[in-house]
Amino acid sequence: MIRGLRSVLAWPPEKRRLMLEALIYLAWARVMKLLPFSRLKLTFGKPMTETPHVHDLAQERLIRRISEAVRVMSRHTIWESQCLVQALAARKMLERRRMDSTLYLGTAKDKQGNLVAHAWLRSGPIYLTGDQERRLFTTVAYFGTDLTAMENRKE
Repeated sequence: MIRGLRSVLAWPPEKRRLMLEALIYLAWARVMKLLPFSRLKLTFGKPMTETPHVHDLAQERLIRRISEAVRVMSRHTIWESQCLVQALAARKMLERRRMDSTLYLGTAKDKQGNLVAHAWLRSGPIYLTGDQERRLFTTVAYFGTDLTAMENRKE
């Protein structure tokens, strides 16, 4: 515990802030996941819309740092922080920075023949969450960030 705290305190302040932000949004996303799916999906974005696959180098660096923060902090939560929770947290972090993303939902059958679901998030060419498993799933829906709606909420 003390060793872990020392390593966190050794991080640069910017990284500590990003990790704390990820932890906060993971908690928010976990609470959101308690909503009925019909209501939760309203927060996903514009249905069946994909965002561009291009960002500049500075944006890609930030996207990778957000991805790392969500991935690292999701391993240290006391609540379940699986694919959908991670995708929603990362999406919120991107939205704060006015960066677009596409949230994908997919399904597959497990070894017992049961239907299983997966969520993953992409911004530009980078998959922030759920990348390793996404190829095992058939995409059934995707939701692009509606930047116009985001702008209207800020006004």
